[in-house]
Amino acid sequence: MSGSVNKVILVGNLGRDPEVRRLNSGDSVVSFSVATTDSWRDKATGERKERTEWHNVVIYNENLGKIAEQYCKKGSKIYLEGQLQTREYTDRDGNQRRTTEVVLQRFRGELTLLDSRGGPRGEIGDERAGALDVSSGANFGRSSPMEPTEKRGGRVADMIDDDIPF
Repeated sequence: MSGSVNKVILVGNLGRDPEVRRLNSGDSVVSFSVATTDSWRDKATGERKERTEWHNVVIYNENLGKIAEQYCKKGSKIYLEGQLQTREYTDRDGNQRRTTEVVLQRFRGELTLLDSRGGPRGEIGDERAGALDVSSGANFGRSSPMEPTEKRGGRVADMIDDDIPF
């Protein structure tokens, strides 16, 4: 294999409100954390267990950043696609640190708000499906896996082929 893939897909809840900063160039950068939780039943005790992972997310895409800033709040459920990037920085005490983040680049990335109108936020979402899909690039005929059926070309009943013999 000659190439490689760096793609992250997360479905989780915001751990904090998005924070907006401006670079020297004037471009905005939006950052927040997303929690994903795995749950299982312990075989030995039968007890329910959970493990939560926290992911730092950084958006360099102006349009996705505006959507995150306007509609996302702590606790919002989102679907996102980005890339893993590790960067080094110096903390306030002068120590060298490394951090790995999920990054939505300027022309790549996807953000879908999964809360419905009746959800915790109350004012966002698509009335039909409870999702607002915002992609950063051209669609090229590809649908988001979280996209409502109506956006992909019709109702489910319209997609059933009556000529199928079973």
